Amino acid sequence: MKIKQLSLFLENRPGALSAPVKILADAKINIHTLTIAEAQQYGILRMIVKDWEAAKSLLEKHGLVARVTDVLALEVADKPGGLAEVLGLLESTGINLEYTYACTLKRKGRGVLLFRFDDPDRAIKALKKQQLNVIGSEELFGLMEG
Repeated sequence: MKIKQLSLFLENRPGALSAPVKILADAKINIHTLTIAEAQQYGILRMIVKDWEAAKSLLEKHGLVARVTDVLALEVADKPGGLAEVLGLLESTGINLEYTYACTLKRKGRGVLLFRFDDPDRAIKALKKQQLNVIGSEELFGLMEG
């Protein structure tokens, strides 16, 4: 159920994002979704790619530091209050949500969000107990590619 996410620290300067994106493009590695969090001098590029091991190795070969973290993909009702409903169900579990970002996927009135929890295994159990659909890697990439 866990999805591997690559995170790269990049300088906050013109062209810094182009380098890793071009490296992956040249290797025919598709970035399925990404988010960028910025601070004054640095930003964090977080992205989901199917072959994360090859991407990590390639990026590191080019001098970039790539960190791997686990995130969960979760279907959320694509309507006002959809995210609030999921967050409300999670509040009672005591699981900390570190960040979330959206995919461009949508099916049957539901969107897909990626969530980073402090304890992904515990989060999976809690989400399933609440009857929320946690999407595994194979299903997620099947939707993204097809």
